[in-house]
Amino acid sequence: MATTAIDRTRRLLSLVTYLRERPGARVDEVARAFGVSQDELISDLSVLPMCGTSFRGGDLLDIDTDGEHIWWYNAEATGSTTGQPLRLAADEATALLVAARAVATMPGLREGDRDALLRLTAKLEAAAGESARASSRVSVTFESEGGVFAEVDRAIAERRRLRIRYYSPGRDELTDREIDPIRLFAVGHTYVEAWCHRTEARRTFRLDRVASIELLDVPADPPPIEPRDLSEGLVQPAPTDPEVVIEVGPGGRWVAEYYAHDEAEELPDGGLRITLRTPDPTTLRRLALRLGGDGRIVAPRGLADSAREAARAALRGYEELG
Repeated sequence: MATTAIDRTRRLLSLVTYLRERPGARVDEVARAFGVSQDELISDLSVLPMCGTSFRGGDLLDIDTDGEHIWWYNAEATGSTTGQPLRLAADEATALLVAARAVATMPGLREGDRDALLRLTAKLEAAAGESARASSRVSVTFESEGGVFAEVDRAIAERRRLRIRYYSPGRDELTDREIDPIRLFAVGHTYVEAWCHRTEARRTFRLDRVASIELLDVPADPPPIEPRDLSEGLVQPAPTDPEVVIEVGPGGRWVAEYYAHDEAEELPDGGLRITLRTPDPTTLRRLALRLGGDGRIVAPRGLADSAREAARAALRGYEELG
């Protein structure tokens, strides 16, 4: 079963207690105790130094490993004998208060959560004192995605079905769907994984592409589905997917950083010849238009011709406006 973010968070919290009581613990023994591979444990250890009671240098966990043993150089930072109360700097208090007030205004937020958030905000204001004044002059308003997030979150909590109108950029169309939401997750953008009754299959929907959303009085009953492993990213091409070749100039080298690819060959002009796979090559037409003069699709020929015609159509539109 794939490890979720919640599972990993629990393991990280347990690691802190475990390592504080075992200075110089062996990597293989700790991995065995937590039921993970040594590579997974090393990955966890790379995250812990970014945690602590604050983001100031001395408050972060100073944990390191030589591959065989794990050393914690400031274990007393999380002990009960430090006697240092947690204090918020003015900028930290302002950021927390602005965020709390903004989230409390989100449409669709459960009333119990809203009440708890407002009580927390009042306590923060009292504790921050003068620092709270600056936050009162800052206002944040969520766009439609915030409301969509709240509705999806509520649907998951109450196990209810949703009716959405969704924009599919690959087909450039809006479709009406009823979905049983399974979970929310973020990989660059925020998505909901759900069972789609229109396709009778699991689908992933990007929240900022939801044009409208309605919470239905119908119980959500998605079939048992193994959660997707997102550790390698949202799009994970299969070896059988169609192959696409793109050539980019120096200004388009970022494509190799954002798109999973099989090969990136250096070109004499400083660009790259990138070979990648995708289940739906037509979605790369938008990439070709975005690249403009910094790149072009080389293969397959049909996709290259399609991207070229899309560019001509866009130029004709600009000429008509002119």
